[in-house]
Amino acid sequence: MKENSVIFIGLDTSKLKISVAVADGERNGEVRFFGDISSEPASVAAMVNKLSKLERSFTLL
Repeated sequence: MKENSVIFIGLDTSKLKISVAVADGERNGEVRFFGDISSEPASVAAMVNKLSKLERSFTLL
């Protein structure tokens, strides 16, 4: 059985772009800058798809 882990996704939004960061759910976990994306809906959908393919299993809330 695959164990689920928690990650946190931080979004800093503006009119033209969204900056994305990913942090491990454990205390003192690693925080990584994931990149900047356009604020267009297609870009956001592509980012969600890319994050869903990470090795970890997580649920978007």
